[in-house]
Amino acid sequence: MRLAFQTFLISLLLATALSSSAANGEVVKVLPHLIDLKGRHSLTPSLYDRDAYQAKLRLNPALCSGIRFDVLWRGRSETNLMAKLRVELRGTAKGDLPCRTNLEAEVSITGKGRWSSLQLVGDEFKKFGEVTAWRATLWSGDQLLGEQKSFLW
Repeated sequence: MRLAFQTFLISLLLATALSSSAANGEVVKVLPHLIDLKGRHSLTPSLYDRDAYQAKLRLNPALCSGIRFDVLWRGRSETNLMAKLRVELRGTAKGDLPCRTNLEAEVSITGKGRWSSLQLVGDEFKKFGEVTAWRATLWSGDQLLGEQKSFLW
């Protein structure tokens, strides 16, 4: 009986060790910010002023030159793997289907939380129109490590 229990315990530990992935991670926070014609998302470091300026930019689209997604993510791996941070966007419908685009950046998984910024600016932003939904994901190869998405995704 004792030998059977020990064999079961060892097989359980081996199964757990073999099923663990080479990397893990998460997307902690995503902050979408409109960017003005001078490339700013705020006029001062104050969070209150930033929110007020973002409200002004939302009400006046002619003052906007793009949108920036600041993404806080964490990842851990045995080796410093390269991962892909992706922000998928859906916009207002033009015709039958909404506009879609992806923003991507290569990041190194180091075990610490990091902020990364991805931007949609210039003519691409004007052509895309208003962003109605987004999803930020962290990928290691084909493995999804973490995800955050907007309410409408």
